[in-house]
Amino acid sequence: MQSCSNRYNHSVEGLTIIQKVAVFTPPVLLAVTLHEAAHGWVAGRLGDTTALRLGRVTVNPLKHIDPVGTVLVPLLTMFTGFVFGWAKPVPVNWRNLNHPRRDMALVAVAGPAANLIMALIWALVIRAGGEILPYSEWVAMPLIYMGAAGILINIILMALNLLPILPLDGGRIMNSLLPPTVSQQFSRLEPYGLIIIVLLLVSGVLGKLLWPISSFFIALLPVPEILVQRLIQFIFT
Repeated sequence: MQSCSNRYNHSVEGLTIIQKVAVFTPPVLLAVTLHEAAHGWVAGRLGDTTALRLGRVTVNPLKHIDPVGTVLVPLLTMFTGFVFGWAKPVPVNWRNLNHPRRDMALVAVAGPAANLIMALIWALVIRAGGEILPYSEWVAMPLIYMGAAGILINIILMALNLLPILPLDGGRIMNSLLPPTVSQQFSRLEPYGLIIIVLLLVSGVLGKLLWPISSFFIALLPVPEILVQRLIQFIFT
């Protein structure tokens, strides 16, 4: 794997625009699709089949794609070193859940959990690329590049969604944990959530908030230390 680590020193930053799009597109589609499908699947297990009836518990990305959030914004932000985007939210009717307050937290955590699992799988793809590298560079390097992109996208999406801001998943979890009276007051902030996120993004504060979360989870993945450093550098520089 040492040769794989050294190769990465000249990887994503050295790719052409077309190569970057080719490398990032599959991980982006999988990240947002499985994130949203996980919400719907867990909601169905806990009593609310709304997403299932609407065909949202599926790996078909066309059911989850938002033209702006899933296509345009990631394409624009991938060249800044901070990939950002979103999909169409999966509808959940909390009244149908077996234990609404508890179950809303479980539904919310399902999305970030799916992203963490995908990041682990992409790390294994990188390791597979490292094993193949001595025999076939043209097969190995796309795997390594795409694995790195998959880790970046899924860890960022997970970390972003864990922030305690409505309508993010972290905000849903926080809302479920708060006492009912405080929860009602907190819910009133939801219409301003997107504005808050955009302000944090353009001010540079969002990256500083996400850095500790992202770097912690990337460091846990089974990839070489130098690759972890390069990934973190690519995200936040």
